[in-house]
Amino acid sequence: MPIDISAKFAFHLDEPTDLLLQFEAAKIPEQTILSCNTNLAPAMHTARVPAHDNIGERIWVRAEGDYHVEYTAKAKVERLVPDLTKLHRMDPHDLPGEAVEYLFDSRYCQAARMQSFISDRFGHLEGGEQITAMCDWMANNFHYESGTSNAETTALDTFVERRGICRDYAHVMICFARASTIPARYVSCYAPGVEPPDFHAVAEVFLNDPTTPGGGAWYIVDGTGMADATRTAKIGIGRDAADVSFLTTFGMSRFDNCEVSVQDSGTAE
Repeated sequence: MPIDISAKFAFHLDEPTDLLLQFEAAKIPEQTILSCNTNLAPAMHTARVPAHDNIGERIWVRAEGDYHVEYTAKAKVERLVPDLTKLHRMDPHDLPGEAVEYLFDSRYCQAARMQSFISDRFGHLEGGEQITAMCDWMANNFHYESGTSNAETTALDTFVERRGICRDYAHVMICFARASTIPARYVSCYAPGVEPPDFHAVAEVFLNDPTTPGGGAWYIVDGTGMADATRTAKIGIGRDAADVSFLTTFGMSRFDNCEVSVQDSGTAE
């Protein structure tokens, strides 16, 4: 069943400023964009460029004053979701080049600092069983609370506070996986059922692909438990939130408002 997506946001720039946008559902094999419409306010300059790992696109904008974005789309997700507990971790030397960078620490994800905890708590498990246990542990020990984190909050901060929003849950899950030598990356996405409605964030982990001997694949893991991987439309991916923000400004700005709606369309394709 397709999902209907709507996103609107507005901000103000005091002077001519460059900014980078990434808010459109990506056109990739596992999801088909049946229709879409992007409405950008007039600007001094706009240009599209490939996003991280060529998943989705970013839009460069140079503008001044009040600026708004409106986006609507209908997306059909066709993602296979196997039983995670039956998937194995791949040895590091068997990983493809595309997955290697997602083993390393990044701005918000200090996985090396988590290794002792992961070894003590989850060291008796392996691969998908380990990831599932980590997700269950977060569900039992973390609280979803809006307003408890900001753009500076790291996975370690969230681990200590035991609370946060989807961005923070994704960062902690990424740290947990990387500390187990399982590649993990950050995914911005649209998903029905997210409360409050907003741009959502989940993690993806790289485990073996049972359909390809010796191969691996990326699998969505949502620490908040709100997103169904079979109904989640990816926007983009990165090492952490810094790589895939829906709005990055290279100068002073004032964010005014944001409205996001994601619903099942109710019409089977």
